[in-house]
Amino acid sequence: MQLYNNLSNEERAALIAEAGKERLTISFYKYAKIGNPELFRNNLFIKWNALDVLGRIYVATEGINAQLSVPADHFKAFKKHLDSISFLENVRLNIAIEHDNFSFLKLKIKVRNKIVADGLNDDTFDVTNKGVHVNAKKFNELIEDPNTVLVDMRNHYESEIGHFKNAITPDVDTFRESLDLIEEDLREHKEDKKLVMYCTGGIRCEKASAYYKHKGFKNVFQLEGGIINYVRQIEAEGLENKFIGKNFVFDERRSERISDDVIANCHQCGEPADLHTNCANEACHLLFIQCDSCKSKMDNCCSTNCQEIIKLPYKEQKELRKGQGNSNDIFKKGRADHLPYKKDLRNIFETLKK
Repeated sequence: MQLYNNLSNEERAALIAEAGKERLTISFYKYAKIGNPELFRNNLFIKWNALDVLGRIYVATEGINAQLSVPADHFKAFKKHLDSISFLENVRLNIAIEHDNFSFLKLKIKVRNKIVADGLNDDTFDVTNKGVHVNAKKFNELIEDPNTVLVDMRNHYESEIGHFKNAITPDVDTFRESLDLIEEDLREHKEDKKLVMYCTGGIRCEKASAYYKHKGFKNVFQLEGGIINYVRQIEAEGLENKFIGKNFVFDERRSERISDDVIANCHQCGEPADLHTNCANEACHLLFIQCDSCKSKMDNCCSTNCQEIIKLPYKEQKELRKGQGNSNDIFKKGRADHLPYKKDLRNIFETLKK
């Protein structure tokens, strides 16, 4: 039985367009003990493939982390299947603010060591001793408290285009980098400050809150359901929106607009812009912020060198890539040296140390 995709992105996109059906973009996670992740993964693929579910899902012995696209007319069947799995019954589903039928073009379910790469040894602390989950209303109250330290648990390229007002935004490329950095720089405030954290959908805060409690922080809070759930709550309850800019998402949309503020700049010309693009040169594929003008001028490329390469016949491009790994720049997420307006490193904790 086939347990993998056999369609290209282009073929899948054509099928979605031809079907003309609305699709819902959804994310969820759950920490749970999974005895045989490989078997669990295969069963999910068989069921979800039959429902035309697409997305990126990670399964590990510690649980599941899923970001996916479901045909609207298959949602009830999808939810029924989730509820048939004991630890996923009534799991919170974060439904996207802005829908796009092409947010995912393949079904990828991968078995990993962890559902989020946190670099932690879970045997050294109680991962179930988490922080206090708070809703949007309580979160708004907490972050107005002068005794609160609000920390964005996402990476720099996510917070660069949008974040909560007055949030500390660690200048890191990965989640694992932020954990020790935050613990070190806030070590003097473990007892006198309320540590309030948020991320995209809540999963990073689940582990981080338990880690920081283990490290001695006395008052740890996390935004329930992350930014995605926060936006739905403030709209439903008529609360003040304290998030400025766009919410970075890990699918083809790349972001959802939360407020009209544009707080970032094009990495090539410096003009206000908050749309990420991947360099069109497949040997580069650098993620960076590019305005419409530069996108047109540079043909969706991050440099003139990449622009010259994509003009070559595809066979020649393929030959150039042969035996070459990805450029190290791909891991810098917009910090490549040839981008004149890349985000500068800075000490984000200086105000706390004064």
